[in-house]
Amino acid sequence: MQRYLGFIALFLVVAGALAYQFLTDRTEQEGAPSPKVTEAAKPAAPRPASSPETPKPIQAIPQGTGFDFYVLALSWSPTFCQSPDGAGNRDQCGPSRRHGMIVHGLWPQYERGYPEECPTDEPERVSQSLGRQMFDIMPSMGLIGHEWRKHGTCSSLSQQDYFSVTRAAFERIALPASLKSARKETRVAPEALEQQFTAANPGLTGRGMAVTCEGGKLEEVQICLTRDLAFRTCPEIEGNGCRQRSISIPPIPETR
Repeated sequence: MQRYLGFIALFLVVAGALAYQFLTDRTEQEGAPSPKVTEAAKPAAPRPASSPETPKPIQAIPQGTGFDFYVLALSWSPTFCQSPDGAGNRDQCGPSRRHGMIVHGLWPQYERGYPEECPTDEPERVSQSLGRQMFDIMPSMGLIGHEWRKHGTCSSLSQQDYFSVTRAAFERIALPASLKSARKETRVAPEALEQQFTAANPGLTGRGMAVTCEGGKLEEVQICLTRDLAFRTCPEIEGNGCRQRSISIPPIPETR
């Protein structure tokens, strides 16, 4: 009998333990917050391919008035330096000077003819400080002063603005490779050189420029530009073109 009662007591203890464990687990399951399911981070939507960058506008050009267009006269310095006038010009043609194409001038023009030496409130003389800023493309104070008095005064611009536009006009033009590295004397037909310029400068045509010569040598390339420096035609200037079948291009001096 005692053995039987012992089995019953053991059974009750085990049953009670199981019941307690069951209730504990259930309570924990019901009371504990449901685990938060974190969604995998969605990959960021690809950014739409950016469209080509809008070309930056050309920096505003000071606008001259009282004329119709400009002629940018580019001078081949080696030809000038072989002339009697150039022989004594040490600023442009001295032993250490190795200029190729430089600026002769930026000339305000009418559709027929051109103004010169116009009245202005600006100083007649160009200061050394301003002139020296132009020496890389206009290598002589004499040239700079002359061009201001004869042509710049007719632009209605200040000295500073006139020479700023002159530089912008020069930088507007891409020189053909044949003139960038002219280390040996070559010969070329004026029409062929003109074609090299038009090929290097989209928008420029033979009707908007002239290749001039002096003594059978390349003298200048004259290019017509609007007052905001776009290419344009100019029949009167086109008529200045060299009539020779072939001209010489003297070389840029070597380093001495």
